[in-house]
Amino acid sequence: MRFSLSLPISTTFLATTLVSSTFALQTTSAQSPSGFRAGAAAQAGQQSEVSKSITPEMRGDIFMARKMFREAIEVYKDGANKSAVMANKTGIAYHQLLDLDDAKKYYERAIKLDRNYAEALNNLGTVYYGQKSYGRAINQYKKALRLKPDSASYLSNLGTAYFARKNFELAAKIYQQALAIDPNIFEPRGGSSGSVIQERSIDAEDRAKFHYFVAKQYAKAGNMEQAILNIRRALEEGFKERKKFVEEPEFAILHDNVEFQQLMATEPKVL
Repeated sequence: MRFSLSLPISTTFLATTLVSSTFALQTTSAQSPSGFRAGAAAQAGQQSEVSKSITPEMRGDIFMARKMFREAIEVYKDGANKSAVMANKTGIAYHQLLDLDDAKKYYERAIKLDRNYAEALNNLGTVYYGQKSYGRAINQYKKALRLKPDSASYLSNLGTAYFARKNFELAAKIYQQALAIDPNIFEPRGGSSGSVIQERSIDAEDRAKFHYFVAKQYAKAGNMEQAILNIRRALEEGFKERKKFVEEPEFAILHDNVEFQQLMATEPKVL
């Protein structure tokens, strides 16, 4: 299950949008008898120009795209004392290595350099969430949302933090807001550039309830495919109140769906 860094989406999945670039230069020039391509000198010049145009930030982004997080850290750190963006990206790289202490250090540095840096505020919240300090996480997400109120990933993170505190109704309300902004917010994918989608490490006993609430939000949004998928997940996680899927008005849209009918008529294998 996943959450939102501004990189929760399997149990340990951290998602971040990274710059991916291809710098391979191709040539169709004929091969000379000496074994060198006829255009080798020109190609070398082109490669040199491309190399000069790559900034340290771009180089770090390439390492991140290749999951070479330690190498990315070495590149980003050089600019982290003066650039909030570089400090935040250094934090994300540490976060990918599950080094929450160093991630926190660099997110805080980014915020010190730019107090209105919503991505870093969100990311700091994901560190607190990972440390099970849900109150502090909520405070950071709220700060980020004051700067970017239409961020589906920040809302998703906030909802998950409330869910972890077992405030299920408020979490569901916030999830609905996030889903209205981004219908795919709960699907595994990369997050916004510079943002971490927090790890949704929900306690086993609450996973079934989480999928129930997510299914309800998808049903209310008219997304039958995702609603049924999450109903199935809820039942597989041991959700006991099957009648809710039949009786609650939010699920009425599914009643004529054949897949839903089959799901309600069978007993899914509990994982």
